[in-house]
Amino acid sequence: MARVARNLAIPVLVLLVWEVAGRTGAIADYLSYPSQIAAVFWSLSITGELPLDFVISAMRAYGGFAVGASAGVVVGIAAGQFRPVRHFFEPLVSLLYPIPKIAFLPVIILWLGLGDGSKIAIIAMSVFFPTFLGAFYAARAVDRVYLWSARSMGASRLRVFFRVVLPASLPQVFAGLRVGLALAFIVLFAAELMGARAGLGYLIVDGEDGVRFDMMFAGIFAIAIMGFISDRLLLSLRKRLLKGQLLRGHGGGN
Repeated sequence: MARVARNLAIPVLVLLVWEVAGRTGAIADYLSYPSQIAAVFWSLSITGELPLDFVISAMRAYGGFAVGASAGVVVGIAAGQFRPVRHFFEPLVSLLYPIPKIAFLPVIILWLGLGDGSKIAIIAMSVFFPTFLGAFYAARAVDRVYLWSARSMGASRLRVFFRVVLPASLPQVFAGLRVGLALAFIVLFAAELMGARAGLGYLIVDGEDGVRFDMMFAGIFAIAIMGFISDRLLLSLRKRLLKGQLLRGHGGGN
């Protein structure tokens, strides 16, 4: 309990200072303040507008993340283990990784239209690169002794992959997945600025157009809540899948 109190002390203090500054007029009107934002958040929730936008944005973000992360992990591990795959993808990723993926959105819209498909595609493209790199370097770092030992005992390539390469790669793979998950929500907002008629990004823009800064902040905090919950769920999955490895690592550190 004491630890929770210490962790919450600074955020609560910031909110209190923000609230007092807003009520006394010490900050600009466009910054709103927490009680205003909470009131709008509640109002939008009661009318159903916020939950609907939340669900629509979640479908786009999670859909893009699922596609991009799956492709990134599979191709990354394959590139780390098989030379022909590595020679094809490594220069391609090095060339495309520095380019902001949102720059491809107009082309994707021409191809897939203004619907959810284009938004999911641009999110998937953004997620692919960090997950690919995490999986690629994880697969490359697998101790060759483990591979030779498994093969010397007659294990097939497929069995070596699932019983040796994949488990050994998972810690670094999850690091790439976590970066990719954060990017999914960043790109989600940018994608919803163009042609969207629903979603949290659209809600924020609608608030800006109507000079409703409290509505803008409500949308921003909704994205933050979605991202926080998603990150905690991913960390919980990581802890569950890597339980044995984490315990061994902790024991070795002591």
